[in-house]
Amino acid sequence: MTHIRPFCIGKLSLKNNLVLAPMAGITDSPFRILCLKGGAGLVCAEMVSAHALHYGNAKSGRMLQVSPKEHPVSMQIFGSDEETISQAAQNAEKAGADIVDLNAGCPVKKINKAGAGCVLMKDETKLARLLTAAIKSVKIPVTLKTRIALNHKEFLGARLAKLAEDCGAAAVTLHARAAVDMHSGEPDVEALANACQAVKIPVIGNGGVTNAARVKEFLEAGCAGVMIGRGAVGNPFIFQDIIDELAGRPVQAHTAQKRLEIYLKLIEENVDYYGERIGINRSRKIAGYWISGFPNAAAVRGEFVRLDTLPDVRALLRQVIS
Repeated sequence: MTHIRPFCIGKLSLKNNLVLAPMAGITDSPFRILCLKGGAGLVCAEMVSAHALHYGNAKSGRMLQVSPKEHPVSMQIFGSDEETISQAAQNAEKAGADIVDLNAGCPVKKINKAGAGCVLMKDETKLARLLTAAIKSVKIPVTLKTRIALNHKEFLGARLAKLAEDCGAAAVTLHARAAVDMHSGEPDVEALANACQAVKIPVIGNGGVTNAARVKEFLEAGCAGVMIGRGAVGNPFIFQDIIDELAGRPVQAHTAQKRLEIYLKLIEENVDYYGERIGINRSRKIAGYWISGFPNAAAVRGEFVRLDTLPDVRALLRQVIS
């Protein structure tokens, strides 16, 4: 039987080896806190531009903020030069991050054009310099998040994992799809297993994880931990559900009404954190995940996107819940 277990990244001890993935526009402080309550052993913040931090961008600076309620938390940074990466890592450490994570796997064109994200997989010498710069600039663990390949012609997972280990990274997260796949298709478990065999540092498997069976598959392939992204959106209790299922315990039932009550609470926390306009706008991005399962879900979502005030949102969702 596969069990979830305590886990260490460098000197940082985690209660278990299930990790919330960094997701742009989603894994902000209110959502990270919710996922820790839902059983995650570690939560990761949405990636922050090292370049923007260097030039004092206020929005990017706010993204580094860490609540006392959300430890342990990993702050992900991205960039293309050593100086700004070093500064960003130091800023994350000062803000209270427990881990700094360097992104070298994002396939978004805007990120890639800036010389960051998955294009770093093409230049391993540069990637090593950036990772080493981050590691040397902070006292907390530094990790690397990348992918198993750029395309289906050459698999790089094992080599990049070894690069991370040689640079002194505390762990490496591998998305088990090629960059060209974005977020679709089956993860390549064999490529993950090859990377796990190539290194002694922990390998965290990521990509397409939505249930306990996938977690079991990744762990049996040799992964020390498993990272969950979209599977947690609308279902922040997925971590505890997986823990219980793999331990042979009954999984708690989550009614649609209960999920919607939690979503309303998250919206209220977003409004407290960002202010009404931004808080509601951010909440809209994930409405479909939470409202699914209700009669007339599409109509409810359509009505929600037209609302601008918290009292109106409360009224709509209360009506649905009742």
